[in-house]
Amino acid sequence: MSFEIVAHRGATTDFPENTQSAFQRAIELGVDIIELDVRLTKDHVPVVYHWFYLQEKTDMTGAIFNYTYREIQAANVLDHQHNAIEGCKIPTLYQVLNRFSGKVGFEIEIHGPEIGAPAAIGGVLSGFGKLWKDITITSYEPELLMEMKRLYPGLTVDLLIHRSKTWMANDVAEYVALNKAQLTHARAVHMHLSQLTPQIIDNFQKHDIEVYTWDVNTQDSLNTCFDLGIRRIATDDIRTAVEFRKSLK
Repeated sequence: MSFEIVAHRGATTDFPENTQSAFQRAIELGVDIIELDVRLTKDHVPVVYHWFYLQEKTDMTGAIFNYTYREIQAANVLDHQHNAIEGCKIPTLYQVLNRFSGKVGFEIEIHGPEIGAPAAIGGVLSGFGKLWKDITITSYEPELLMEMKRLYPGLTVDLLIHRSKTWMANDVAEYVALNKAQLTHARAVHMHLSQLTPQIIDNFQKHDIEVYTWDVNTQDSLNTCFDLGIRRIATDDIRTAVEFRKSLK
């Protein structure tokens, strides 16, 4: 059995996360899908950035929602040594899709919390309608997925599930994920590998819900995914995942 490899925020071992350089390298390394994060600026431009605060990954400070898109263009993304890379900017969703669509699939995570996020993101995606088959919208927030599905029923939505809290056994994780997935009409749930067993995966599939997983960054976790028959894995270690898949042929 083969499986799809998702590059979590691009090739982050080589370039800063969620940058066009990281996405280009991920494609060169042979991934099937790029996972990226989308937030809205003050003027509701969808940009590719994970964090609320700009100082996490750029040389600007403050919350991203307090800046217009033009204003955040002054920010330079930081390298792995926390030095600013002159000219390396936070890209817009449009820029990323315009450059890479047709070369790779996308998992686009909506962070919200703006209720207008689905409309703003969907507005960008409307210009790439022929490529919707290669695009999945994901979120931890069921309400955002439900709104996206209402506005753009042709898009595929998947529900992200947080890693279990210390008190939570897998029966509760499964119960919560299954009910939320049915509520959002999700094609799949993305659960941490620690939450999964053959029985849990089988139960989701009986409800016509696929199960994917994330944080697959070791040989052992790849072996476990293969044994479980998981068809899509997200990783920060692209090279190891690609080599593992090659070894199965």
